[in-house]
Amino acid sequence: VEGFGLGVGTLVRWDWGSRVKKVMRLSNVRFLLAWGLALCMSSAMAAVPPPPKLPADAYFLMDASTGKVLVDHKGDLSLPSASLTKIMTGYVLADEVDSGRASLDDIISVSRTAWSQNPTFKGSSLMWIEPGKPVSLSDLERGVVISSGNDASVAVAEHLAGTEASFVDVMNQLAGELGLENTAYRNPHGLPHPEHRTTARDLATLSVALINNHPEHYKIYKEQSFTYNGIKQYNRNSLLRSDSSVDGLKTGYTSEAGYGLVASARREGMRLVSVVLGSASKRTRASENSSLLNYGFRFFQNLRPLSAEVTLIEPRVWKGASELVHAGVLESVVLTVPRERTEAVVKVVALEQLEAPLARGDEIGTVNIVRGAEVLFETPLLVLEDVPSGGFFKRLFDALILWFQNLVG
Repeated sequence: VEGFGLGVGTLVRWDWGSRVKKVMRLSNVRFLLAWGLALCMSSAMAAVPPPPKLPADAYFLMDASTGKVLVDHKGDLSLPSASLTKIMTGYVLADEVDSGRASLDDIISVSRTAWSQNPTFKGSSLMWIEPGKPVSLSDLERGVVISSGNDASVAVAEHLAGTEASFVDVMNQLAGELGLENTAYRNPHGLPHPEHRTTARDLATLSVALINNHPEHYKIYKEQSFTYNGIKQYNRNSLLRSDSSVDGLKTGYTSEAGYGLVASARREGMRLVSVVLGSASKRTRASENSSLLNYGFRFFQNLRPLSAEVTLIEPRVWKGASELVHAGVLESVVLTVPRERTEAVVKVVALEQLEAPLARGDEIGTVNIVRGAEVLFETPLLVLEDVPSGGFFKRLFDALILWFQNLVG
């Protein structure tokens, strides 16, 4: 038994012996695994306390790497999204730019519909764009994200899709593709509409997709101010100024929706996304998100027990061009677990008798991540490199050895 990274646990390996020895019996393997498991169970396991209870309509906390839900209070309750709608507006913009269908250098002529003086926008957040004054798509992106401009959102929609209605169709199509099952868009800015709805879970899912799929665009969400047309506006996400680990995302408010905030923070290699909807004030939406984030980082952590393409074991192969096969997993594994229960064992069991040919990706056993009596994760043990059949005499010789071993038991 040997140490296995980050204090996570132990990796059980065994010596498969020389060419003439029989493959190690599973009974011996089980002995080693039981020993490792006993070591694991001897560690102290403190219970995770319940999450904070917040006076908001709904709140949600998710790990961005694993998708693990850490807190869910009415996460599927349908609510108005207000300016949190602009996370999807920004996502569509990022998607169009990263796909090459648009450029941040595009210069847009502002229509009267997108004009900041449009009566529809009266009393709402604006970038202060105006007809006859061209503006770049890059500036409009910051106008959407930082200034939360409803005028900028309409200008983006008209430029990317021709009309606001067509852009909304794209928003809803992307919502379906991203699995936002309880979200419906009716405009690109979030001003009240009876059918314009979302949920805390969907907002967390969308935010994780933005962070992971469009990281360069996500960097804008941490910028604390933006100046356009001689007007300097500050990012309304006050957590950017009070918590250095926070680098996004977006605030929202209407009298119907109340105060909302989607926040994301990264600490010690772990990224969380928190959502609070229907909070009482700007101050409470910030403090409530802060409570969720602090809870998640305090009581949970990410373990990385398996790395892609790393050989876990090298079991004996019969009748092959080589006598050993490299076995492991093809994709890295990240697990979100309680911070107080960090002991884990990587339990690897290969088939007792492997015969060539073997191809990369063939399943030849199982890999379990075990903590105490709980299996945290199970995945097939895979061949990492092809093992073609050996020559005629190699196959014959191995066949004779196998026959003799089976004969004597």
